Amino acid sequence: MIRPDLSERVALVTGSAKGVGRELLLELAERGASVAVHYRSSLDAAEETAEDARDRGAPEATTVQGDVASPGDVDAMFDAVEDELGTVDVLVNNVGPFAPRHWEDISFEEWNTVLQANVNGTYLCCKRALPEMRQQAWGRIVNIGYASSEKGLMSPKNAPYFIAKQGVLMFTRMLANDTQYEGITVNAVSPYVVENSDEFPDGLPRGRPAGFEDVAQAVLFFLEEDSDYISGENIEVDGGWLPETV
Repeated sequence: MIRPDLSERVALVTGSAKGVGRELLLELAERGASVAVHYRSSLDAAEETAEDARDRGAPEATTVQGDVASPGDVDAMFDAVEDELGTVDVLVNNVGPFAPRHWEDISFEEWNTVLQANVNGTYLCCKRALPEMRQQAWGRIVNIGYASSEKGLMSPKNAPYFIAKQGVLMFTRMLANDTQYEGITVNAVSPYVVENSDEFPDGLPRGRPAGFEDVAQAVLFFLEEDSDYISGENIEVDGGWLPETV
């Protein structure tokens, strides 16, 4: 496993009370980062994750609550992290709800929620983190996408999620270009089916879903000091999956 030195760094992982976000945050804690566990409604799980982060090596760990699609909530989240831990050096945009049904069966409210949380949430968190990153001429942003988004993956089922993740990838590359002279890297990691998924399709690559460590390996690669020339890239953690039909 890649082991970047994140001591004296502050990391915020959105949606890190549970699932993939939790495991990514704990990997950052193991490498010495002070960490902020973000949650929207899962306070108990967030507090447990923060405690586990301290046990795994985080000098400090705190919890922050908010809706990443709300500008006011995002400002409050970052204010709380800065008050408790300091400036955010590492931002992992992990929040990404989906709607695995035919697009005509999805209400407008649910359609909008998927787009808002995935696209606007990534935009708002990046916009809030960047001024301080620019001031210190160092920052790492990793946005969590979905495998094959850059290949134009689309389906009537789960359509807003696919649309949103393509938007996240486009935003990632635009932001990488816009920050190329400022000591900041912006990249994406795009898994297919991960081990905590609710259902597993037939014919998974390599006979299994992606493990949490598989996803973390890609994220940690982008956080290495020696990866500072790599920006605007996307690592698909999919075992070689290529959709024939979607």
